[in-house]
Amino acid sequence: MEKQFVPYMLTSNTGFIITTIVVLFILWLLYVSVITKKNNMKEAFSSIDVQLKKRYDLIPNILFIANKFMEHERGLLTDITRLRAQAAELPQGYENAAQKMELDNKISTLMGQLKVAVENYPQLKSDQTMIQAMQTYSEQEEHIAAARRFYNSAVKELNNAVEIFPTSLVALLLGIKQAPFFEAAEAERERIDASKYFS
Repeated sequence: MEKQFVPYMLTSNTGFIITTIVVLFILWLLYVSVITKKNNMKEAFSSIDVQLKKRYDLIPNILFIANKFMEHERGLLTDITRLRAQAAELPQGYENAAQKMELDNKISTLMGQLKVAVENYPQLKSDQTMIQAMQTYSEQEEHIAAARRFYNSAVKELNNAVEIFPTSLVALLLGIKQAPFFEAAEAERERIDASKYFS
């Protein structure tokens, strides 16, 4: 008896199963994409944390040296010390991002004022230990700036995923929201008026 060739046809069940698998795979890819972007942003912020900790470790040395010479800037030194202590007490991680950014901006502003004030003290300005400390601090600021750029790039990727369809649906379902950019404070954008430190 001769077998008849019956063409293979997709049944409605098979079509439904394949469609479901494809849809689930696409959803999984979107999920992976959003979670990866969120984790990249957190990793980038943790690198800022590391750089800020190094900066906070440098500040006491600079203040100790400056304290020997600067009679008229006690308030500035006290403010920097207070803000540094507040920043050092915050636990590492993205959970305190807003506070860390605010404190970082305040510390950056005051350290900029300290650099200008140092110019008013020739002995301090020529002190080798202070010169080396300020050079190390400047290098650390460059590392912080690089870490900020890396973080802001990761934030841009995450924010795009949160805003653009179809990943926005996955982000909404997971409760993932936009992250803030690490921006310079208004005071950092302004030019420092050196004349007020020499009057």
